[in-house]
Amino acid sequence: MSDGLFFDRWSRLTVGVAALIGAAGVVSAAGASHAGDEHLLGAMSTICLAHAPVLLALGLFGLRNRIFGVAAALLACGTMVFAGDLGVRHFLGSGAFPGAAPLGGIAMIFGWLGLVFAALRGK
Repeated sequence: MSDGLFFDRWSRLTVGVAALIGAAGVVSAAGASHAGDEHLLGAMSTICLAHAPVLLALGLFGLRNRIFGVAAALLACGTMVFAGDLGVRHFLGSGAFPGAAPLGGIAMIFGWLGLVFAALRGK
C-alpha cells in the first residue's frame, strides 16, 4: 500500500471521528443545559468540543507523516475514553472501567505532546 493511500484512509477516518466527537460535544452540552446536574456532561462537552476541531484540522491538513497520525490517534482515543467515562458516570453513576479517565487523559496529553514533536521535527 502506498503512503498516500494509507494517509488518505487515516485522514478520512480522523475526519469521521472528529465529527462524531463534535456531535457528542453538542449533545452533551444540550444535556448539561437541561439536566439537574450539569457538572459531568458539561466537562464532557468541553473535552469533546475542544478536541473535535483539532482532529478535524489534522484529518484535513495534517496527517502528512506517521507522527501526526499517531498524535491524532492518541487524541481521538483519549477523548473518546475520557469523555465516554464522564458520560457513563453521569448516566450510570459509576465509571466505564477503573482508571478510564486517567488513561484517556494521559492519551490526550501524549497526543498533544506528539503534535509538538511532529511540529518541531517537520521537514
